[in-house]
Amino acid sequence: MKILLPVDGSDISLEAVRRVVQLAREGLRASVVLANVQEPASLYEMLVAHDAEVLDRISAEAGVHAMMQAEALLQQAGITYEREVAKGDPAHTLVDILENYGCDLVVMGARGQGTLRSALLGSVSHELLHAAGVPVMIVKLPQED
Repeated sequence: MKILLPVDGSDISLEAVRRVVQLAREGLRASVVLANVQEPASLYEMLVAHDAEVLDRISAEAGVHAMMQAEALLQQAGITYEREVAKGDPAHTLVDILENYGCDLVVMGARGQGTLRSALLGSVSHELLHAAGVPVMIVKLPQED
């Protein structure tokens, strides 16, 4: 089984990585596509940088940096993975990555903003849940008592 695991370096995305590690320890044989999507540069960033190559390099470096902790967790667990840093609209780009790599499952974190806020602002997990042609597991942070 190939799992798409979008990460952005946040606690909730690392919780999704821990969930995949737990599933592997429980016997799920899987490989992972670790993905980070950087949004395109803003007009301001383009005006200040004056060089598209610099912006692309900084974006790629930010994506690699965002995946460092997730990679460490996967390496410690002995889970094989591929790494993809992309640029674009997060939900649509993740669907493209999902299809390009032939993933069977998506495991990702959700901030749990609630239905109204999600409807007003949109959320990557919500969009991916509806756009992906494979099952999507949404992981939340454990509730504190």
